[in-house]
Amino acid sequence: MTNLKPKLSGFPQAILTFGSTVLLTSLAITGVVLGLRGLGSLEGMELGAFDQLMRSRPDEGVDNRFLVVGVNDADIQTRKEYPIEDGTLAQLLAKLEAQAPRVIGIDILRDVKQGSAVGRAELVKLLTDSENIVAVCAISKADSPGIPAAPGIPEERVGVADFPVDPGGTVRQGMILTIPQASKLPVPNEHICNYVSAENQLPSLSFQVATRYLAESGIEPEQTQSGEIKFRDTVLKRLTPNAGGYHKVDTGDYQMLLNYRSGKNPVAQVSLSDVLSDKVDPALIKDKIVLIGYTAAIVKDTFYTPYSAGAADSQKMPGVVVHAQNASQILSAVLDKRPLFWHWNEVQEGLWVFAWSLVGGFLAWRIRKPWLLILGGGVAIAILLGGTYAIFLKAGWIPLVPPALGLLATAAGVVLIDRYAATIVKTVKGFLKINIDIDEEKKDEEVAAITESDYFLELQQKAKDLRVRDHTQTSGTVENSPIPNLRPPETLQPISTTKSESTSTILDVDYLQQVRDRRNKRNSSENSDDANHDSEKLTPTPVEEQADIDYWQQLQSRGKKLRENKK
Repeated sequence: MTNLKPKLSGFPQAILTFGSTVLLTSLAITGVVLGLRGLGSLEGMELGAFDQLMRSRPDEGVDNRFLVVGVNDADIQTRKEYPIEDGTLAQLLAKLEAQAPRVIGIDILRDVKQGSAVGRAELVKLLTDSENIVAVCAISKADSPGIPAAPGIPEERVGVADFPVDPGGTVRQGMILTIPQASKLPVPNEHICNYVSAENQLPSLSFQVATRYLAESGIEPEQTQSGEIKFRDTVLKRLTPNAGGYHKVDTGDYQMLLNYRSGKNPVAQVSLSDVLSDKVDPALIKDKIVLIGYTAAIVKDTFYTPYSAGAADSQKMPGVVVHAQNASQILSAVLDKRPLFWHWNEVQEGLWVFAWSLVGGFLAWRIRKPWLLILGGGVAIAILLGGTYAIFLKAGWIPLVPPALGLLATAAGVVLIDRYAATIVKTVKGFLKINIDIDEEKKDEEVAAITESDYFLELQQKAKDLRVRDHTQTSGTVENSPIPNLRPPETLQPISTTKSESTSTILDVDYLQQVRDRRNKRNSSENSDDANHDSEKLTPTPVEEQADIDYWQQLQSRGKKLRENKK
């Protein structure tokens, strides 16, 4: 039991040190990191981390419920049509309907006639009569009056072509519902896509085709008490302003994070020419969602995605494919139980950052060897990355950059406080000591200047005369010497020639002034009527004369040494 006493006695002290150093530093660093995050300073890094995690996931491959018919560069050059004419689009729709798709979505704006009047009439008739065709419009915004859908399409089969784009042009969100905004530009004609009203909530193209596909299976959308949409037990979680790594993102519309399937092959794709020449397998069309849109680079209907930063080229994704990705995530969540993205609330994220800051502080407090501390920090970062990635595979977006910064900053702070605080104080004192030494040298120079002055040389001569007088008085040959009393003050300490005591020269200067005053007094007393009486009064005693001689000898020795040191 006696062997345990030293260990137990040090235990409270260790707890106190841990609390004062690690805990307080972790709290301070966590506050700084969360403050920066609250200001939006970390948003760019967090969105970049989100993109990297997205690119690192395994490719989920093609969703066989979809087919994209793309109008590519070869189609435009072969048919010599851009934009594609109404008659060609009508012919394409007829070919596709013959294969009984479940839903057809047209991601091509057709408010203005293209081609002949005959082709236009055929297109309008198909759009009016077919119950499974959805056409797009562009909603009005502050800088746009909006673009209406193709004529003949009923309002209940109109989908919005727009989707949210983050600063920098990257698409990370999928649109569900949106409301037109008032435009600052003149509105040529009013339509459903520029009618500004809180009740005019328009579905996106992807939500339109997904809803119609599920309706064929008897699954209808419902509204929750919070105003969100659900299919059976799958709720389409609405994006919040500070969701994940976002900072005050615009959430005026109903949108959610886009859980991409793949960066290269999310859905099967064929060309316009392939369908018109009957080269497409009917199995790719029957009972599927078919989306029609431009995939040609010349059209520039392409967007950056989280996969773009990892490619050698821009790797933009056509807008029609982005719509397919958004519709696919809805169907996969409802029918395949594939998770939609989720995130923690701000309190949970704050505790997560604090926990990793505490880990960094504990490692720095516990591990004394630098290389072991670096190794331990690397292992901790690897665990953080691995845990965040594992959760991301389950569609969880939790903070990665803030806890990593908290861990590293807290570790560095604890090292500075725990190990190098004394060194820092010592260094500061060293700088102050240098300044003091410089002042001492300046004082020595001033003292040297005094000892080399004419007045000091006169004092040396007087000291020599005192020694001669003492000798003559001892031999009995001189009496009533007129030499004044030059006794130093009783408080004056013996003169030291060491550098550390050079400050005593201040007293020496004061004493020199006393000597000058005594000499002036003696000169004036010699002219008075009672000069003999004053001389008698000023005549030093033998003890005083001996003190004068000793003092002047010390002054002479000090002056000599100072001159030698200066040389």
